[in-house]
Amino acid sequence: MISLIHAPASRRSLAALALALVIGVFGLPVLMLMLASVAGEWNGVFPSQLTVEHLRGAIAGDQRLTLWHSLATAVTATAVALALGAWGALAARRAPPGVQRLVDVVYFVPIALPSVSIGLALLVAFSRPPLLLNGTVTLVIVTHVVLITAYAYANAKAGLARLPAALEEMAGSLGATPHMVMLRITLPLLLPHLLAAAALGFSLSMGELGATIMLYPPRWATAPIEVFALTDRGSIFSGAAVGVVLLAGTFAALLMLDRKRFTAHLA
Repeated sequence: MISLIHAPASRRSLAALALALVIGVFGLPVLMLMLASVAGEWNGVFPSQLTVEHLRGAIAGDQRLTLWHSLATAVTATAVALALGAWGALAARRAPPGVQRLVDVVYFVPIALPSVSIGLALLVAFSRPPLLLNGTVTLVIVTHVVLITAYAYANAKAGLARLPAALEEMAGSLGATPHMVMLRITLPLLLPHLLAAAALGFSLSMGELGATIMLYPPRWATAPIEVFALTDRGSIFSGAAVGVVLLAGTFAALLMLDRKRFTAHLA
């Protein structure tokens, strides 16, 4: 069986199958979304009339504001999640195994639950004094932080497991303080993993809908909420246009983070 998999003909067949799956599962839906964003009328297999009015609307007025809300929320939540995730991984690094397992549970529980449940839990928790955050932008950001911090923690923990401990010990034996070792050795070596966590957390935050729709204030609707609202009202093409702009913005940010991660690897 193994020899069949490594045979040239089998490899070509597997590659063709993988390409077909990628096109069918990812490429075709994105293509349909892009076509819908420029469709004026769509009565057949493809749009019968094309227009850019939906895309113009997506980058103007209230729809543009929702994109800004998504970007601001994602950047802020990703920065906080990175700090919390890296801190947790560093703090539990040399803790006893039992403590490490407990920290893992604390960080990973939110992603084991439906995001709607997380949203409801936070809504109930912060709807009464002393932390009355219901109806605020802060609660939206807190929700996104809760949903994506686990990925920052997992990437930081994986990066720390790959670091050569002897390098840090050598720096300490040469007189470097723990603070200097952290700033000059540990964090720079951990940077590629943190950038990977930032890319994942940012993309998840940009597309988050389930929890956000339960607690967002009317003045802070995000792009996914706008897509949902437009399609719910029957404005499919306008919703697709917002979705395309959201996709393009997220993809551009991911490319930038990936370039920085590649540079950090080379350094």
